[in-house]
Amino acid sequence: TGLLVELGDDTDALGRVLDGVHLEMAPVSVAAQDQVAAARALLATWDAAAVASTDRRGCLGLDPLGVLARGGAGPDVAPAIEVAVGALAAAPHCRPLLADGSVFHDAGATPAQELGWTTVVGVEYVRALVAAGVDPSQALGAVEFRWSADDDQFGTIAKLRAARLLWSRVAVLAGAGGGGAQRQHADSSRAMLTRYDPWVNALRSTIACFAAGVGGAGSVTVRPHDELDVTGGSPLGRRLARNTQSILLMESGLDKVADLAGGSWYVESLTDELADRAWARVQAVEADGGIERALRAGTIQELIDESVAARRERLATRDRPLTGVTEFPDPDEQRAASPDRRAVDVDTAGEVGVRPLLPRRLSDDAEARRARADAHAIASGRRPTVFLAALGSEAESTPRVTFARNLLAVGGVDAVTGGIEEYDPSVSSVVCLCSSDGRY
Repeated sequence: TGLLVELGDDTDALGRVLDGVHLEMAPVSVAAQDQVAAARALLATWDAAAVASTDRRGCLGLDPLGVLARGGAGPDVAPAIEVAVGALAAAPHCRPLLADGSVFHDAGATPAQELGWTTVVGVEYVRALVAAGVDPSQALGAVEFRWSADDDQFGTIAKLRAARLLWSRVAVLAGAGGGGAQRQHADSSRAMLTRYDPWVNALRSTIACFAAGVGGAGSVTVRPHDELDVTGGSPLGRRLARNTQSILLMESGLDKVADLAGGSWYVESLTDELADRAWARVQAVEADGGIERALRAGTIQELIDESVAARRERLATRDRPLTGVTEFPDPDEQRAASPDRRAVDVDTAGEVGVRPLLPRRLSDDAEARRARADAHAIASGRRPTVFLAALGSEAESTPRVTFARNLLAVGGVDAVTGGIEEYDPSVSSVVCLCSSDGRY
């Protein structure tokens, strides 16, 4: 029921893209490298279509601090605030500013880190608006928050609920009382997408979309399951992504109940725990001089590196499984020739000196290992192979044979099973003995 338009360099194309759209009905949000130009283009499009100011809804996508964090250099905050102040009069129901938590999530931040740092970004924008003469209550409502939703169902639900608690606390401290309800846009996680067995991405995105709806997001973007192979996703991928939301809304009625998870002891306690940890990060960054200073000092980057290292350990030991990659992989799937189309827009304008928060997917390491085996298979005509020597009876050997075969498949390695007397050194130089503890 709304549009998110991603623009390239040609912001003038927005009018053509929206030709025929009922702009008085459909909220429109824009994303672009030149955010100020894109915001002005949307305002001009509304003007040209004579859309009443009260019918202009969506988000102008002004997030200069997000550009700085993601690209390593960024535009000055002042021009974005100037456009935002003008937009508050021209489109009072449109949110001009964006605090994008996916910048931190995509780089590997934990949910508490994403919550805390994104909240600080929102606080920075509110301060700038108030300094420009905007009322605190109006300034609080001028920021839209974008949160990443992933396949951790309860974690996503709790994160969105905790985000509203944090912003309510900010409103109280800003003297706005009960004002400033947080407007949330949930974006299905890029970090959880896998290149191998991409159909599983559709299942992950369904969980993410469900969790975002239950968590109370006002709008949700579901990414196509094959977005890593086809820029923007294939027609089928886009259709499945759209229908995921339609089915959850129209057939499951997720929008018919306010706070579906409210009252659950687990969700409530997880929400409070996340909010407490995130608020500690808000206080730490504020005490250190703000988010921009923390980015320029490298503090944020170092903390994310620590989080990524801990995550890699869990992934490497399969404590955190990835279906289709580290669990239940398809051994016959070859992806070495498929490009990884992760787009990273690095803005070279402005002052350079911030290490950019580049996207890091959960499956990066595992898929790199798997791609090496695929490349070997393409070059040599056969996969790396291990001989599984089944010792003893079938009942003794089968559990370990099954485990070893699945584990080797994670790395794209074939397994040949037989009795020890069947071992052929020309097939494999590696033997794995599979049996019971007593047989060993």
